[in-house]
Amino acid sequence: MSVLGNPRVAAAVARGMQVMVAASARIVTRRRETVFPEFPGDTARITIPTPVAPAPAVVYRPAGGPPNPPVHVNFHGGGFVLRGVWLDDPLCRYLAARAGVVVVNMDYVVAPRYRFPAPVHQAFEAVRWIARHGAEHGWDGTRLTVGGQSAGGSLAAAAARLALAAGEPPITLQVLHYPPLDLATPPRDKRAAIPRPRLRPWMGEVFDGAYLPDPGRRTDPLASPAGPADDADLTGIAPALVITAEYDRLRAEAVRYADRLAAVGALAEHHDVPGADHGYDIADTGKALRTYALIARHVEQAVGRP
Repeated sequence: MSVLGNPRVAAAVARGMQVMVAASARIVTRRRETVFPEFPGDTARITIPTPVAPAPAVVYRPAGGPPNPPVHVNFHGGGFVLRGVWLDDPLCRYLAARAGVVVVNMDYVVAPRYRFPAPVHQAFEAVRWIARHGAEHGWDGTRLTVGGQSAGGSLAAAAARLALAAGEPPITLQVLHYPPLDLATPPRDKRAAIPRPRLRPWMGEVFDGAYLPDPGRRTDPLASPAGPADDADLTGIAPALVITAEYDRLRAEAVRYADRLAAVGALAEHHDVPGADHGYDIADTGKALRTYALIARHVEQAVGRP
């Protein structure tokens, strides 16, 4: 572990990264809005009350869709430290249009101010609130899916685990898109299929150190469901669509979790995107469109029709 793995250093670097991301947010937002212009989107903003902190969210409604549409809750990526709800705008617009669902794109709390397990519990409480109060907003919270990219995929997986333990809400699909699912393994021990993958070990040290500074707690199943320490029975968990990228440093842990889900009949599909690295869909609209179409099909199948 380098000096970046020191929790104080990691937190300081994470805060610096947050400043840089915030400074470019407006430009990035405008760029993302130009992707898939054929899906303009019908959006509104809400704030979801949770015990952790209020959770702002952007809601995408399907244009001309049926009354009381089902709901998909989306969690963006960013290593648990970067805000980036705008990055998933093209995906959310696409899913609302193609899957006919309301998409709630949640802007969850991030480290180092909110460390593990705060983001996990906020994500779960937001999903539970949507299931219970969706009807008040014209949504069918009984037909509910969750998903996320990168760190957001980890939060979606954790929400599904907590729902399994609590017996609710009734999640019918979890979409885990190139997720980090093993924080117990040091970033430098994770190998990629190419010499210089997008995710570098130093990034993992910063993200992990800021989000979960105590290495001893990184075996927690809500942080490392693909870690060797987690052997809980997952029978009954929401089926998962697991999407990995061929060159991604995080691919192996997602494959392990997919195999584990398959063993209890909870793997809807594992799809590996060839010739792709972590976060590929942000820059490669061709690959993004094909993957988003796959997600839309699974979401539509999972929520069914009223």
